[in-house]
Amino acid sequence: MTNDNRRAYWRANTRLIRTLLIIWAIVSLGCSILLVQPLNTIILGKIPLGFWMAQQGSIFVFVILIFVYAVQMDKLDRKYKGRE
Repeated sequence: MTNDNRRAYWRANTRLIRTLLIIWAIVSLGCSILLVQPLNTIILGKIPLGFWMAQQGSIFVFVILIFVYAVQMDKLDRKYKGRE
């Protein structure tokens, strides 16, 4: 892999990580802490949505982001390491 390919690969990798961390922060901080009162007006089953997001929703989103990262990194590996 050439130096330019390495830089492009790591730039794409850090961009992906940054994007996923921003999504995680918005969901965990925004929905679980900052917007909990407005979300509590929505009832999910018998549980207020703000409470559910704080207890379960942010964990589900985190696990989904792990799978998204794995799939996207597989694509990046094929794209950049396939050029060797």
